[in-house]
Amino acid sequence: MEHTELNRTKTDIIKHSLIAAAALFCCGIGIYFTIQANIGVSPWDVFHQGIAGRTGMLYGNVSVIVGLLIVFVDLLLKEPVGIGMFLDALIVGKAVDLCAWIGFLPVQHSLPLGILCMLAGLTIMACGMRAYMGCGLGCGPRDSLLVALCKRTGLKIGIVTMIIYAVVTLAGWLLGGQIGIGTILSVAYVGPALQTICKLTHFDAAKITHQDLLESLRILAGKK
Repeated sequence: MEHTELNRTKTDIIKHSLIAAAALFCCGIGIYFTIQANIGVSPWDVFHQGIAGRTGMLYGNVSVIVGLLIVFVDLLLKEPVGIGMFLDALIVGKAVDLCAWIGFLPVQHSLPLGILCMLAGLTIMACGMRAYMGCGLGCGPRDSLLVALCKRTGLKIGIVTMIIYAVVTLAGWLLGGQIGIGTILSVAYVGPALQTICKLTHFDAAKITHQDLLESLRILAGKK
């Protein structure tokens, strides 16, 4: 399989870091839409809820621990920890907080409007994911896992996304997490939406070589 390396100069890294930051901010906006839809939490949140309920741990601590465990799995699968992973940690949550502070979208109390809001949010998220994964600077823990599985299975990114979402939803539900219509929409919609966006933009996540943080820092410092 032919791989594409995108970040060979300081200019490349700076440009792609800015693009990734903007794309991750869009992901945060998309997440805000899904929250305001008020029809169910995301698959990963169901998983975190289930673990928190069974262990008595705080939800936030569960989320952090699961994220760290996925980073470990990513490293085993030889996916690098790059600038993109740190941008993901710094930007997405704050983007959600900013949207909530501005309050431009009310909480939906109508099921049809909630579904429209959820689909809009998931579409925005899929666009953001495609844009920042294409920067070649590494991904957040869960998206790195997605990319790694695409590379190793040869399956399309949409199929792998659906499988991951279905597995964590089922596991979370078995552990006691709450599933809503929005959760089911996430499982069924994000994968095909992401696959369609990738196809329209001629993007194959398995063909991008992501750069690790040390390599990026060496180039930025002029040592390569």
